[in-house]
Amino acid sequence: MSPVVKIIQPSGILDGTKASQFRQEISDLVEAGADVVLIDFQDVTFMDSSGLGALVLALKTVRAAGSQLVVCSINEQIRILFELTSMDRVFEIFPTRDAFNSKILSSN
Repeated sequence: MSPVVKIIQPSGILDGTKASQFRQEISDLVEAGADVVLIDFQDVTFMDSSGLGALVLALKTVRAAGSQLVVCSINEQIRILFELTSMDRVFEIFPTRDAFNSKILSSN
């Protein structure tokens, strides 16, 4: 059986002003039965520590529900932020949505 994949694609700047809305969207997806939540950062231009905090809380929410959270299409700034905070070891990061789709399809 294929996992239920839900995709969220934030845009612009992911900071404190968008953090609670972002977390709520993730919670809604988990409640809707998502097995895997993919966050596509393709349209995110900048993320600060508040955005990173929201992402970590979202990860906890998703894991608590027995689901999986993955990330794709991060830009250079977000990649550096992940590396500086060692979050690149916590999150499963795919270079593109296509790379994620290939892995999900091949694992079933």
